[in-house]
Amino acid sequence: MASVQGMVDWKRKPINRDKHGGTRASLFIHFLVVMTNITFIGNVFNMVTYFRQTMHMDVGRSSATATNVIGVSCAFALVGGFFTDSYIIRFTGILFAGPIEFLGYVLLALQAHLPSIQPPVCEMTEQYSNCKQVRGYNAVVRYIGLYLVAFGEGCFRANLASLGGDQFDDNDPAELEQKSSFFNWYTFSVSLGGFLGVTLLVWIQGNRGWDLAFTLAAGLTLLGVIAVASGFSFYRNLIPIGSPLTRMLQVLVAAYRKRKLPLPEMNEEIYLEYSKENNVGEILFHTKGMAWLDTASLSDGKTGDWYICSVSQVEEIKIVLRMLPVFLSSMICYIPMTLVQTLSIQQGGTMNTKLGAIHVPPASLFVIPIVFQLVMLVIYDRVFVPFARRITGCPTGISHLQRIAVGLIAIILATMLGGVIEKKRKGVSEDHGLLDSGSPVPMSVMWLSLQFFATGIVDVIAFVGLLEFFNTEVSRGMKSLGTAMFYCNLGLASLMGSVLVDVVNEVTRHRGIGWLEGNNLNRDYLDRFYWFLTILGLVAFMNYLYWARRYTYRQHNRAATS
Repeated sequence: MASVQGMVDWKRKPINRDKHGGTRASLFIHFLVVMTNITFIGNVFNMVTYFRQTMHMDVGRSSATATNVIGVSCAFALVGGFFTDSYIIRFTGILFAGPIEFLGYVLLALQAHLPSIQPPVCEMTEQYSNCKQVRGYNAVVRYIGLYLVAFGEGCFRANLASLGGDQFDDNDPAELEQKSSFFNWYTFSVSLGGFLGVTLLVWIQGNRGWDLAFTLAAGLTLLGVIAVASGFSFYRNLIPIGSPLTRMLQVLVAAYRKRKLPLPEMNEEIYLEYSKENNVGEILFHTKGMAWLDTASLSDGKTGDWYICSVSQVEEIKIVLRMLPVFLSSMICYIPMTLVQTLSIQQGGTMNTKLGAIHVPPASLFVIPIVFQLVMLVIYDRVFVPFARRITGCPTGISHLQRIAVGLIAIILATMLGGVIEKKRKGVSEDHGLLDSGSPVPMSVMWLSLQFFATGIVDVIAFVGLLEFFNTEVSRGMKSLGTAMFYCNLGLASLMGSVLVDVVNEVTRHRGIGWLEGNNLNRDYLDRFYWFLTILGLVAFMNYLYWARRYTYRQHNRAATS
């Protein structure tokens, strides 16, 4: 029987490598990923339409609320990641999150179905000043439903990718390649779910009602959780080894208490003395740099976790601190991404949405980048990675940070295209005397496919690179938090995007009118905002390159698991 240290089956017995884990176990995870992304992408990316038409929010607030939901779901990933790394196995965390997200969709379905908890019916395109937003108790119902969905989605995000990564052993070359492939197929599952969401679910929203769409979302979430639960006997489960936040805090406290102790001339002396104490899930080699933390592993005669820490424990926090500049710089680069996605939907709502005899909902334009993602992910995993691997010797073909950089360039391209297209859209609107009419601008919504295509490149390249970077670099004892850091990266970018909209409106209001302040997009200055995002993206990208070039991958310093 070939086992993997630290991994157990559902009976808490050591696993058998030949029976547990691997690609077979990951299939159940991929199914739930597809189900949750049908519901989340299909609903959230088109929810600006629901907020505008049914809840009567203005342009800026509807976009900000949608990005807030995305951002909060990513922040909740930190909560889910913390508990599964510290106290419960990831499989249990997934089973806990499912009913919470299910309940959130049920509440949203009830509000969409019952007129008594909706604002009065009003035509937003004709009666801007007379439309009342939902208030009081009815607004509370909406926000509870939205943030229950966000909480459940956050827990899923923290644990699904991490549980999938646990099915492969980093110290087995063949399984390490399979693990890299898993993250590509994980993103493929995200894209497949998104494809079904922006086609099937968006069609239901527009033709059968939001109440049915939210009800279907609740059902699909429940189905996905049942599918994952049915694979319980195949999983490799990592036993929680305590709070990673506590371990890192212990290092900081111990290092401060012994800050005046001199370090030994030979760093190996520290490693040899304490390497057998493994409390981070694996043994990590001592590395140079951040010497002020090394005193935490020196003995001053006192004992206890808050006085002396293992070298692996010190290296764990070093890894996190080294990742922080990459985390922050890539987060700033991602700020324009969610804004482009939500604002593009609102652009499409003012344009000609007919393609021949077919009506194309603006949110369904996401099918363009998603189809591109599905094709490119297969090509990338099956063609590019094996080819690049032979040249570079890197299991992933190219490094994670190189892959991220290519994707971040595509974000800049998307905002540039958005500015050009919006300028043209406003020009057509003015030429036809439609600035204040509320009628669709005689310009095909398919123009937006260009900027959607650019956002598709981002998800193929940068999304997978960031996910694998954060999951791979952290220690085994904080894999869920590593995945949560990735989603927190995206979430903070979404929240900062909402803040950015408010700040830009406040600043530009003093010069006349806020760029995104009114209900009439024809009178707003979305084109200027896109060019502002382009400049922000360029500056942020140069900052990312500065930190990425100075990052040292921790795999070069990793020992075998104990």
